[in-house]
This record gives sequence, C-alpha cells and structure tokens, in this order.
Amino acid sequence: MKIRLIYPGWPKLARQTEFHLPPHGPVVFAATVPEEHELAFTDENLTPVDFDEDVDLVCISMMLTCQAPRGWAIADRFRRRGIKVVFGGIATALHADETTAHADAVFLGEAEGRFAGVLDDLVRGALRKVYDYLDSPAPIESVGTARRSILDRGLYNYRGVQMVDLAHASRGCRFSCYPCCVSFLGGRRFRPRPIDQVVAEVESIPNNRLFLVDNSLAQSREWELELFKALAPLKRHIVSHPIEDDDEVLEAAAAAGAWYVYQAVFDTSDLIRDRVRRLKEHGIAVEGTILLGLDDHDESYVKRLVDFLLEIDLDLAEFTVLTPFPHTKVYEDMAAAGRILHRDWSRYTAGEVVVRPALMSPDKLAELYEYAWDTFYAGESQAVKMARLLKRVMLKETVDGTRHRFSEPRLRAGFGREGI
Repeated sequence: MKIRLIYPGWPKLARQTEFHLPPHGPVVFAATVPEEHELAFTDENLTPVDFDEDVDLVCISMMLTCQAPRGWAIADRFRRRGIKVVFGGIATALHADETTAHADAVFLGEAEGRFAGVLDDLVRGALRKVYDYLDSPAPIESVGTARRSILDRGLYNYRGVQMVDLAHASRGCRFSCYPCCVSFLGGRRFRPRPIDQVVAEVESIPNNRLFLVDNSLAQSREWELELFKALAPLKRHIVSHPIEDDDEVLEAAAAAGAWYVYQAVFDTSDLIRDRVRRLKEHGIAVEGTILLGLDDHDESYVKRLVDFLLEIDLDLAEFTVLTPFPHTKVYEDMAAAGRILHRDWSRYTAGEVVVRPALMSPDKLAELYEYAWDTFYAGESQAVKMARLLKRVMLKETVDGTRHRFSEPRLRAGFGREGI
C-alpha cells in the first residue's frame, strides 16, 4: 500500500523567531506502520502538499488545535478524489467529533501495536469510523524507536544550523496543570520508557542535539537520575522541559549535556528566582514560558511580571495568552461562564486573545501581550539572544569533540548579520 503521511502547516506566533523542528508525532506514528507499506512524509510547514499524488491512503497527523482547520481542508481535497483519509495525533483527539466529518477513520490514542490492524481493516473494506484507545494506553515497552528516516533532515535548520532532533523518554504526566490537556490524552499516570530503550533510540539519532519532549522530566527523582546517568556517555546536547530542582539531579543533567530548559514562570516568587539561578549556575540556559491572562492577572501584575523576568536574567522568554483548548479545565470553566469569544480554531494559536479575561478587557490583554514581548526584548532581539545560545552550544561541541557536521562554516555566515 502506498501511504502519504501529512503534517498540516500551522501559524507560528507572530513575535517568535521563525524556525521549524522535526515533528515528533509523525515519526513516532511512522514506526507503527508495517515496513511492507510504502510510506512518505510531507511537512506542509516546509513543503507543499501534492494533491495530485497517486496514493492509496492519506494519514494526517495533527498536534495543535490551530492545525485542525487546515488538516480538514487537506482531507476534503483527497477524499473528493476517492482517496481514504485517516486522522491521528493530539489535535485529532481534542477535536474528534469535528474531525470525523472530514475523515474515513479517526484514530484516538497511542498507535503502537494497533495501527497495523487499521490497515488490515482498510484492505478488507471494513474500516471503522473511529478507533478509540484513549482509555487504554499501549504498553510502554512497545514504544519503539521513532522512524526518522521519513524526514528530509536538510530542511530542519535555522540559518544553516541543524535543529535538534526530538525524542521522548516517558509518556503521561502525574501533574494536572490548569491549561493542559495531557490528563485527558494520556491520564495522570507517569509511564517511563525502559532506560535501555531510550538509550538505544538516542544512539540511533545521528544528530548530537536532542530535545527530550517529555511533559516534564521532574516526575521521579530516581528515574531522572538514572536517565541522565545513562545518557551521559552518549555526549548529546539536551534541551528539555523542567528538570528537578535538586543538586544531584542538576549535576547529573549537566553532565549528560543538558544546556537549555523550558521553565514555566507562573509567579514572581523566590522559588522561581532560585530555580532559574540554580539552572544557570549549572550551565543550563533557561527559556521562560509565560502565560498571560489568568484570572488573577491585571495590568499592574503583568507589568510586574515582565520586570521580574528581566531581573532574574532569563535567557529567552516566550509569552502566550490563556487559551481554552478543548478537554482542559480552562475550556470547561470558560465555556460554563460564557467567556469564550469564538471557536475559530485557526486562531487558537496562544498568541491571540480568544476569551474574556476576568480583570481586564480582551483588547487590554492583547495590548499587554505585545507590551511583554516588546519590553523583554527591548535591549536585544529574540533572534540575537537565540543566536548567542546556539553559538554557545556549538563552542561546547568543539570543546568536547561532538561538533555537528552541519554547523561548521555556517556559524559565522549564519550569525554574522546579527553581530554575534
């Protein structure tokens, strides 16, 4: 069977530096497709979809709510030609009812050990409209190495610098954060992959720059220590979501190559101040992820928060506004209160105000969102700050002998215009 896997295009945050990482969902899904089938991949963010292609099946992988309308439009065009379309991914699960109107089949949940059965049903002419496995996650041991061979790796670079490859060491999350949909998608049970399987996958990746996309690495101190100690001999340079604020864990993380962490900054407390300081003391850069528009946020609070971010010397900051994605507590609360302004999913980018805030008008929140970006980056643009961090990790690669083949003379050519 000839299969085309498509990752629909989606709008970046207007104030964010434009770059594209290799998508994780499609390569993980691709590993569940039996090898006897011919599988090719299109990332529409970088390559246009060929709507005239002769294929037997189109699979559409959607991660973000703002991808959904484009995914539906792509599906409609192929289905008009009589080509079967199957949807999967996070956004498919969040918008399952709407997606069924544009699909021959909708796959919900984890595909390991299951998607081959969908293909068998298709061949037999017995394709079901919905395959729902949300309440029965696949055995974590069945999660194999992602099929990155479907990627055109040369497309994923920023000014000639190869971007990180994405991998995951666990699924699920024991936390239940207010704006997050993870508990709906995978439950609140932390499910770590066997460490030897994680190591084997990382070893298979030719790129020494790695992004561990786990929801949070700070799920189990013992597991986290074991993971970092196992990764250390591989000499990777690791980006991740939060790491445990613990001396032994931070030292192990740094020894394993952790150099950049996304850290939610949810208040102006000493806890946040100390966490950022300790990460930086271990040589780990910090990008703050800051959510604006919570019910206790007024204009003065947002301005104090931005001042605090500058004071604690974050390396980068990414600002978003509270967005009620389906199947989150935010959505339930906002819908019940009649505070959702519209459901034009293409505008649910987390960079546009789509709810009525509690302590200000929607226009004021939009104004403060722009204020936050402008003020934080007033002294130095996001592109310059990012270039400095990339140069730092490249120099570290030179010192430890892991310099990536894509980063050689392009370091000067790519960043010379920025004065780095």
